[in-house]
Amino acid sequence: QVQLVESGGGSVQPGGSLSLSCVASGSIFRIVAMGWYRQTPGKERELVATINAGGGTNYAESVQGRFTISRIHGGNTIYLQMNSLKPEDTAVYYCNVRAYVAVAEWGDYWGPGTQVTVSS
Repeated sequence: QVQLVESGGGSVQPGGSLSLSCVASGSIFRIVAMGWYRQTPGKERELVATINAGGGTNYAESVQGRFTISRIHGGNTIYLQMNSLKPEDTAVYYCNVRAYVAVAEWGDYWGPGTQVTVSS
């Protein structure tokens, strides 16, 4: 129904920057919100940043001021600019979209994840 393709992960030294992107496609009737989550082994998946249909954003406290989420108005692509990266940002990052696939049917959809490693 809905497919998400993430790109842009990789390895970087502490203090460096990376940019992630995510494209949503498929039977999307209306997007409610899109966002990024991350997960490390043995831990719960956690919110990094979200952006809703109106452009409102929400960030985890740990990334506030360092990460920026953006979306082309009305588009199905989001970006996550990550600056001043720290080793604790190392995780698999997952793109999420909450979308209606029909007038009264909605769901949460996830991408396969992309690895971000911050290490010296």
